[in-house]
Amino acid sequence: MNDFEKMTSGRWLYGIVPPITEALERTKELLFRFNALAPSLAAEREALLRQLLGRTGRRFTIHSPFHCDFGEQISVGEDFVGNLGLTILDEAPVTIGDRVFIGPHCGLYTVAHALDAAQRAQGVMRSRPITIGNDVWIGGHTVVLPGVAIGDGTVIGAGSVVTRDIPAGVVAAGNPCRVIRPIGPEDRIAGEEIL
Repeated sequence: MNDFEKMTSGRWLYGIVPPITEALERTKELLFRFNALAPSLAAEREALLRQLLGRTGRRFTIHSPFHCDFGEQISVGEDFVGNLGLTILDEAPVTIGDRVFIGPHCGLYTVAHALDAAQRAQGVMRSRPITIGNDVWIGGHTVVLPGVAIGDGTVIGAGSVVTRDIPAGVVAAGNPCRVIRPIGPEDRIAGEEIL
């Protein structure tokens, strides 16, 4: 098992080793370039993101500033929108579906550190994947923690801390994030109400 496989295995391990550190440094360089580009340089910005991310849909948008650890572990679907201040700690895979909106200043964190102070000082950590289904809206300032899956069509309220799986088709919010109610036909906005 190589160092990247160990890191993504979901098992506890001792921190970041040189091959992983080199990948982190490569990502920092690409992110610096991306975040420094003017919004009017859309083609250049998209090219850097396609170089950085593991998989992208044909159409997607990520606003600056954007931060991640590796990038290659991140997969985004069609029409994905990541608003400003998005941080993805992708020590494990992060899979984001189609038509997902992530509000400003959100964090998707796949890595957790040991609770024991001595082990934490030695770099003991564990990574678990995050999966976000299709048609999900995550409100601003939300944090999604390691190992979480969010089902299709779900809305996560702003400021939530998502510590466990959230099913499809619901509104969920809070710290910790909990299901508030299902999304139903009554939530559809009538056509005459839309300008």
